[in-house]
Amino acid sequence: MRLSRGTRIALRIATAATLAFIYIPIILIVLFSFNSSRVATWPISGFTLEWWQKALSDEGIRSAIAASLVAAVGATTISLVLGTLIALAVGRYRFFGRETISLVVILPLALPGIVTGIALNNAFRTIGVELGMFTIIVGHATFCVVTIYNNALARLRRTSGSFEEASADLGADTFHTFRRVTLPAVRTALVAGALLAFALSFDEIIVTNFTAGAGIQTLPIWIFSNYSRPNQLPLVNVAAVLVLVASIIPVYLATRITHGEGASRS
Repeated sequence: MRLSRGTRIALRIATAATLAFIYIPIILIVLFSFNSSRVATWPISGFTLEWWQKALSDEGIRSAIAASLVAAVGATTISLVLGTLIALAVGRYRFFGRETISLVVILPLALPGIVTGIALNNAFRTIGVELGMFTIIVGHATFCVVTIYNNALARLRRTSGSFEEASADLGADTFHTFRRVTLPAVRTALVAGALLAFALSFDEIIVTNFTAGAGIQTLPIWIFSNYSRPNQLPLVNVAAVLVLVASIIPVYLATRITHGEGASRS
């Protein structure tokens, strides 16, 4: 498609403005985490590592990081198992309600987080499950499973089922075929999906707020609780950067894995 010079310039300006709107506030948070002043004013007063040292030695932040890691790893593990199994069922078999199951799996990611959080909170209280780390993990798994499912299903649809049929014809049972044929074909898709699920769980706050028990704070919850306290603002900036790093690294690795897989196939 040919565009006029003026249109190309306008598109570049719009793109630059959009990227600036998204990323300049993030850059400011990173800079404020090294600001020598407690007050977030621009330009920053000076450069210091004091807030990082205090944040990494703060018991509340360390406990929140540990809680976020436990929740993210637990939710990713559950999602990896369920998402893979559902993707195999939908991608390799034809049965009544197949499309409905696919919709039900994807729906939690499309629903507003507050709706999911309230629904889970009511469900846990109705069946008598005490809110705690377990309920956080289950709550996160409801939407993390979507990333595993979508990645695995997309890979299965690009992979011929004839290899699995040939394995069965040669006498391999279901589990042997899965381990030697299916799993190697979808392995990178599962790893990429797991990394995205981890990132999605680590920085989640809305569902966590409705499923966390008393005394349990993930890092995003800690940030939300301390943001309005002026004395804690420098530590909040550091905690926000930690959440940012914990989200960017898995997403970057997942992108590299999927791109590398695409390059090797081509």
